[in-house]
Amino acid sequence: MRVRLGIDRLADEGCARLLGRRVGLLCHAASVASDLRHLTEVCRDAGVDVVRCFGPEHGIWADAQDMIAVDADVREPVTGAPVRSLYGADEASLAPQGSDLRDLDLLVIDLQDVGARYYTYIYTAALALRAAAAVGLRVLVLDRPNPLGGDRVEGGLTGAGYLSFVGMWPLPTRHGLTLGEVVSLLDAREGFGADFEVLECEGWRRAAWHDQTGLPWVQPSPNMPTLDTAIVYPGMCLIEGTNLSCGRGTTRPFELIGADFVDPFVLARALGDIGLGGVAFRPVFFRPTFHKFGGQTVGGVALHVTDRDVFEPLRCGLHLLATVRRLYGDALRWRTEAYEFVQDRLAIDLLFGGPAAREAIDAGADVDALWQGWQVEAAAFAEARAPWLRYG
Repeated sequence: MRVRLGIDRLADEGCARLLGRRVGLLCHAASVASDLRHLTEVCRDAGVDVVRCFGPEHGIWADAQDMIAVDADVREPVTGAPVRSLYGADEASLAPQGSDLRDLDLLVIDLQDVGARYYTYIYTAALALRAAAAVGLRVLVLDRPNPLGGDRVEGGLTGAGYLSFVGMWPLPTRHGLTLGEVVSLLDAREGFGADFEVLECEGWRRAAWHDQTGLPWVQPSPNMPTLDTAIVYPGMCLIEGTNLSCGRGTTRPFELIGADFVDPFVLARALGDIGLGGVAFRPVFFRPTFHKFGGQTVGGVALHVTDRDVFEPLRCGLHLLATVRRLYGDALRWRTEAYEFVQDRLAIDLLFGGPAAREAIDAGADVDALWQGWQVEAAAFAEARAPWLRYG
């Protein structure tokens, strides 16, 4: 398979649809063509008038860590255009201001998503689309494949009382959509009324994983270094809602999970006994260089995905948390600090999309019963999303 990205198609036409217009770019470090030229370079080489750039969480060059406010007072070095941060000190910073859009003729969005509801780029794109609609600005979305493929959906939809920047609109945890499909669905379902076009990929099929596309992997955020990371992320991002380390500060974020109270051999054996498909657990000791337990050696497990077509990352994350609670009791704590600008609800509830999973884990209930209920919701979503699917 050889996939041509939306940005490739734009470059092949010499950015003709951008010429003679005042253009804004919403992009980040992974906004590259197949030849690894960044969107800013593609536009510069074609003579596009780039008036302003916008950077999502982690910044336009993905150099900021998670939940770090990004300085907006910079210029993008390739085009020389000023950069507006869409991840600042408060929730209001997440959407472009009308004053940043009214002097544009076109906004171009090119962001690499990883197929999980928690990953914030889909919301940055949707918020920008909604803001553009409010001022009558046309938007061009350059589409990219979902690295996890597009034929699998996992998890229940975010509950109405638990919407946040890790779930701004009701979506399942693993949504199986491309960025272009997500914004198309949200525009129609939520009534944005946007004037936009999606420049689709060519040659991508829904069953294809990223390493089957012929495209290079460019990490879209500091802790998403490989496709292996993306595969486990829909389950292991849940660890952010706890006092466990999710491996930030190591070279294998989200594949290493642990804490100072964990016996790695006991935890690995207990997880192995569950019989989760497509994954094995190796006992490890690791020392994060920063983040939780920075500079401290902790015990935990390394996830080894042995069959990604069988592996269910969300179910794995659910069982991992339930097992840690069963083994270590109150040593496992839910994060109580503010999370993605929300202070009045627990981070774990925002990540799960509601309190039911946390309550089941704390009660020692059968979490697979919860999982089965989620999959009913997932199946319903998979059917309902059909009008917005762009690839077979």
